Amino acid sequence: MKPELLAPAGNMECLKAAIHNGADAIYLSGKNYGARAFAKNFTNEEIKEAIKYAHIYDVKVYVTANTLIYEEEVPNFIEYIKFLYLSGVDAVLMQDIGMINLVKNIIPGLEIHASTQTNNCNDETLEFFKNLGIKRVVLARELSLDQITNLKTDIEKEVFIHGALCISYSGCCLFSSLNGSRSGNRGQCAGPCRLPYTLIKDNKIVKTEGKYLLSPKELNTKDKIKELLNSNIQSLKIEGRLKSKEYVAFVTKMYRNLIDNNYNQKNTDKNLKLLFNRGFTEGHLFQTQNLLNIKSPNHIGIEIGKVIEAGKKIKIKLKDNLSQNDGIRFQESGKGLIINKLYNKKGLLINNANKNEIIYIDNKIGLATNDTVLKTTDYNLNKNLSKYKEKKIKVNFKVEAYINKPLKITVYDKKHKITKTGNIVTKAITNNTTKEIITSKISQLGNTPFILDNIEIKMDDNVFIRINELKNLRRNIIETLIEEKTKIDRNIQNMNYNFKNKINKNKININVSVTNENQLKTVLNKVDNIYTSNKHLYNKYNNIYLKLDRTLYNLPDLNNEKLLIGNLGQFYKYNKNNNIKIDYFLNISNSYSCNFFNKPTTISPELSTNEITNISNKINTTEVIIYGKLELMIINYKIINDYTENSKYYLKNNKNEKFPIYFKDNKTHIIHYKPLNLINQIDYLKNNNINNFRLEFTDETPKEINNILNKVKRIINQ
Repeated sequence: MKPELLAPAGNMECLKAAIHNGADAIYLSGKNYGARAFAKNFTNEEIKEAIKYAHIYDVKVYVTANTLIYEEEVPNFIEYIKFLYLSGVDAVLMQDIGMINLVKNIIPGLEIHASTQTNNCNDETLEFFKNLGIKRVVLARELSLDQITNLKTDIEKEVFIHGALCISYSGCCLFSSLNGSRSGNRGQCAGPCRLPYTLIKDNKIVKTEGKYLLSPKELNTKDKIKELLNSNIQSLKIEGRLKSKEYVAFVTKMYRNLIDNNYNQKNTDKNLKLLFNRGFTEGHLFQTQNLLNIKSPNHIGIEIGKVIEAGKKIKIKLKDNLSQNDGIRFQESGKGLIINKLYNKKGLLINNANKNEIIYIDNKIGLATNDTVLKTTDYNLNKNLSKYKEKKIKVNFKVEAYINKPLKITVYDKKHKITKTGNIVTKAITNNTTKEIITSKISQLGNTPFILDNIEIKMDDNVFIRINELKNLRRNIIETLIEEKTKIDRNIQNMNYNFKNKINKNKININVSVTNENQLKTVLNKVDNIYTSNKHLYNKYNNIYLKLDRTLYNLPDLNNEKLLIGNLGQFYKYNKNNNIKIDYFLNISNSYSCNFFNKPTTISPELSTNEITNISNKINTTEVIIYGKLELMIINYKIINDYTENSKYYLKNNKNEKFPIYFKDNKTHIIHYKPLNLINQIDYLKNNNINNFRLEFTDETPKEINNILNKVKRIINQ
């Protein structure tokens, strides 16, 4: 069975482009709760229109509601999900585990897909979602096709096959949030991975070929379609809710042809580069080491020439065609423009020029140097792509015309069968109605979404049927077919989804995470709980918690251990036979998530103190990080090759902020340059039912640790 081709839509034009170019399903977002907040997105009325339009063409619609939901947002969020269900949505993509569980209880008939933001990187996570009643998981982009093939859980699997990549494990990135106040988990990522950085090693600058050291290329797996079709993947997903309708049309049609016929369109590579590219990679799916384009974070198009003189006009020697209204950018300067006027060597205006010609354009941007010319927008390509042929649904008709009996017409497709009757058929006096006439009138479906596939006509000889009656019956039956294809028969039982508050007056605990033995010795016997990811320390010292790697693919068997778990698969596997706590990597942002786990839970550090206390005033099994340089990003890739074990590495941005980085198990970890610090908020948090305060120590000295601990204890005990 062929996998589903799932295409993006940032607006109604993109949705139609995807449908008419071969998508089996569309994913889109409303104005709130979607992980692409800066796309145009859909109003509620547009969502209803989109679902109806897609269902006419037998295309499914999935709506993304895959951001973290804060406590005060829960009622509105639930009303929105109810709206989507009653509007006929085929599935909703979600990240927030508290909301997933709540929605499954309130609307059991709604199909839910677990977003890639839930870090679906192992079989145990898939089992967790299967047991929760989830239909499909969107797998972590970091998994290889071999790893995906080895996943045994019987649940639908969806993977990205084309488009922009996140360099960090999805759902595991705090970079934009903690260093820019725009949360990727809330759909507002500011794209820190697309910014320039300088690599520092032991306080010395390391020379690199480019400065965009975290910027990934665009995923492109078109040359691996056979492998994808032979895998256990049910849905192949194109990224692109911020892309143009021309991009959506072309890429969807390309993969439609590849899936159906395993062939490429002509000029595929060139057109892909013109529509959008940062360079292409086959990604982690095919274990490439060619992930980053450190020279440019932007669309680079194709090279079309060189500047040979820059004055009042820019003189260019072409190596590819160029037309009026094309967009170009000059590679070294980064300057760009739309070509409004194009001149030949004689200074005459022309519409287009060919390879090897010399042309001139007005220097509206003040270009002063000879430069490489990139074409980033092809006007004629976009114009042609906007004129796609609309999709038609094949339908069959059966006509029964017997004298002295009502005319009967039936239309049917794969799912629906509708019959309409007309007037009594009479015997012809002069001109009889032939099968050819009936076929001609029934097949006139031009302005509808349908096309005649087959018609069966059973009739007496020498009958008479009015032409207008045939037309009216055909029109009426098609309208009814559309009504049937878009009919929604759903309802929701009203439920009280609030749970009883769980507030207990427990002793206040100080919990500490450490990275090395000196730090551990410093805090030993001074705090209530100690966490470490250092297995040597965990095995050497008693009564401390092992902090698990949140990206593990193979989870070892563990029993009777004290564990700080980092993803849902670890919760599923270790919950029953171990003493576990929930780490902040699970992005806990509301009391419903806390209540679901029913374990000591570290609240997401993305929340403000007010947002934290909205949770703690309903349930106080919560822990709050009040100090620490937190991990901003984890990358399944070493961003440098010549890593030296005992050296210290940093990424420095244009603000001279230096982010520590370290490498472990072929992964890159990026740490915040400054600590989160809520120590002065302890009184406020304590008065709002927070009993567990956590300190994260990374590179702090024993002296610094003691000073911080003493200050925390002094505030708590005053």
